[in-house]
Amino acid sequence: MIEQAQIEQFHRDGFLVVQDVLSAEEVAALQHDFDQWVEDSRSHEQGWGETADGRARFDLEGDHRPDHPSLRRVSSPTEISPAYQRVALHSRMAAISAQLIGGGGTRFHHSKINSKLPHTATQVKWHQDFLFTPHSNDDIVTALLMVSEVTPQNGPLNVIPGSHKGPLWSHWHDQRFTGSVDDTVVDDLCHDPVACYGPAGSVCFMHTRLLHASSPNETELPRTLFISVYAAEDALPFGENPLPSAHAGLIVAGEESGLVRSTENHLRLPQKPRGASFFVQQAGQDSVTA
Repeated sequence: MIEQAQIEQFHRDGFLVVQDVLSAEEVAALQHDFDQWVEDSRSHEQGWGETADGRARFDLEGDHRPDHPSLRRVSSPTEISPAYQRVALHSRMAAISAQLIGGGGTRFHHSKINSKLPHTATQVKWHQDFLFTPHSNDDIVTALLMVSEVTPQNGPLNVIPGSHKGPLWSHWHDQRFTGSVDDTVVDDLCHDPVACYGPAGSVCFMHTRLLHASSPNETELPRTLFISVYAAEDALPFGENPLPSAHAGLIVAGEESGLVRSTENHLRLPQKPRGASFFVQQAGQDSVTA
């Protein structure tokens, strides 16, 4: 599906952007469903819908208004859209993710849409995905599919190349899981990020330990990502899936081995947000403490 040099680049840098992973028809089907959800959001003042664990499926940013929609998250869209289900489980995106993980089989873990509609406030602070979804090993790939064109200006993913080879930084502060690293880590490591962008149908494949963040979209061009997480078949999840769905754990490549592989990591398990998404944790609005 991709060349050996691209696989080596992924393991060296912790990320890889590949264009034309999906066809124009596949992307159009995803965009059609998302456009309908955005239109529906105009009639809501707060999150709505329901996922497997009872939280809202559709999450709104604080600047949302009927005339200025700001739908920032759709959780587990594979459960409500055949188009998103096909792409997550049976597409070239899933196949490339499995190729990057390598070895035996590959499982689907969870998915969501993270969107920044024009001139909306949504941003993501610096963090590592593994701290949200720890497993017995870290052969885990986050595939960020660009449903809309992503440019250097409309809030692209920013990454720190090679940071996946470094430590796991605490995402806890004052006995609260904030879902972000400390400011000292940002000052020391995150001053020279690389932006990941491309035309619709491109995918940024990212190692689960890579430091990344993104800024608000201050342009007229929407930035919509369909994000699917894939794990090595022999990676045992630690704790509850933050976005449980009927499709979690399905094999997308290879076969079931019945084995568990462990690598050494030291971390504190995350808290699951009580709100619709991790945005409430990064904003300091989640009231759970432990």
